Amino acid sequence: MLRGLRFAASPPFPRKVGRLFMSFQESNIRELKESAVKLISDDWALVTAGNQEQWNTMTVSWGGLGELWGKDVAFIFIRPQRYTYEFLEREEYFTMSFFGGGYKKELALCGAKSGREIDKAKQTGLTPFFTGRAVAIEQAKLVLVCRKLAYQDIDPAGFLDRTIDAACYPAKDYHRMYVGAIESVLLQKEGA
Repeated sequence: MLRGLRFAASPPFPRKVGRLFMSFQESNIRELKESAVKLISDDWALVTAGNQEQWNTMTVSWGGLGELWGKDVAFIFIRPQRYTYEFLEREEYFTMSFFGGGYKKELALCGAKSGREIDKAKQTGLTPFFTGRAVAIEQAKLVLVCRKLAYQDIDPAGFLDRTIDAACYPAKDYHRMYVGAIESVLLQKEGA
């Protein structure tokens, strides 16, 4: 349990906190022209959870976008040992920040290093901002603000392809899947 502790991974926000950066505009998830598979699998995303006091981000390349329970949703997979897991468990909202294939070096670092040990914003130059409900990354081309609806732990008993367990879970550290309702879609303005 975090109990109000302040961690090195939660640097102070820039002065612009509390308002949406002017470089973003609201959009509709149904108007996106990008392939969800390309966005997540090829380009990767940063999943960020927390608040203005504490937050963490990590790279994901497993997940999806779609419709579930009559809502537009995003689903992500996080291993329980990841620092971001603690924030996802605690907070009602999370974001997915997409960079259009850019910032791969920075995203690689955010996927390989723990926010328990380094200040990811300082190490990468990526700038967090508070959307009013969640933390996102300013340099992103697209941000999805999601409200958690459900979670489900991966159960290897459900693997029909038995190679998945050995290939993806040699340490038996099965992901938790989070399903979030997409409540806001923020697009980087042209020329921003």
